Formats: sequence, C-alpha cells, structure tokens
Amino acid sequence: MQEILNQFGVEPLLLIAQVVNFLLVLFLLKKFALKPILSVLKERQKTIADSIKNAEEAQKALESATEKEKEILQKAQIEAKEVLSDARMQATDIAKTAEENTKEQVERMLEDAQKKIAKQTDDAEKELAGKVTTLAADILKSSLKGMLSDKEQGEVVEKATKNLKN
Repeated sequence: MQEILNQFGVEPLLLIAQVVNFLLVLFLLKKFALKPILSVLKERQKTIADSIKNAEEAQKALESATEKEKEILQKAQIEAKEVLSDARMQATDIAKTAEENTKEQVERMLEDAQKKIAKQTDDAEKELAGKVTTLAADILKSSLKGMLSDKEQGEVVEKATKNLKN
C-alpha cells in the first residue's frame, strides 16, 4: 500500500493533515456560517409568505367591497323602481280628477325621485369609496411593516391614498 501511495506522490502525513484541516474548516463553516444563513433564509421566507397572505386578504376585501357596492346599487335600483311605480299610480289617480294638475305633479315627482336616487347613489358611492380607501391604506400599512422605514411607509400610503381618491 505504501508503494502505491508513493507512486502517486501521496504523502500519508500530508494527507492526514489535509483531512483534519478540511474537517476543521467544515465544522467552523457549519457552526458560524450555515446557521445564520439558514435563519436569514427562513426569516425571508416567512416575510414573503406573510406578504402573500396580506395580498390575498386585500384581494378578498376588495372583492367583498365590490360585491357590497353592487348590492347597494341593486337596492337603489329596486328602490328607484318602487318610487317610480308609486309615482305612476299616484299620477293615474290624479289624472282622473284633473288632467293638467296631474301632468305637473307627475313631472315633479319623477324629477324628485330621480334626484333622490341620484343623491342616494352618490352618497353610497362616496361612502363606499371612503371605506375602500381606508381599508386599502390599512392593508398597505400592514403589508409594508418591516420592509420600509416609517417615513417611507407614510409616503407610500399617502401616494396610494391620493391615487385611490382620484
């Protein structure tokens, strides 16, 4: 065996020293470099998972707000139909008694109903827009927590709020 090692130019003492040095370097790297790197990777992985979760929650909240908006608009349309239906019935009764007075009253009632519907729709849209803006700002704040400084978070939230209001 000694002859074979000598033929290949391998010194047993140097080989053992190199193996010991390799094992020592391996131990030091594992103890002082691998654990911190793995902890940083796990922390980053958790941050990414939290961000994805927050984004999904924001998407669900946005979908919920959109559905609520549709419901409000449908209710407003149903109410508008009811108001218009009532106005038509009243117009028919009044038309039997006095044709000229009926025409004026029907026009006024329809106009008022349309204004009321338009106002209710505008109020509902404004309220919903305010809630959506507040909700989006809150979600954005929680999503940016830990990623940006407080000042940068404030600037980003302020810009996003301005964009949502426009």
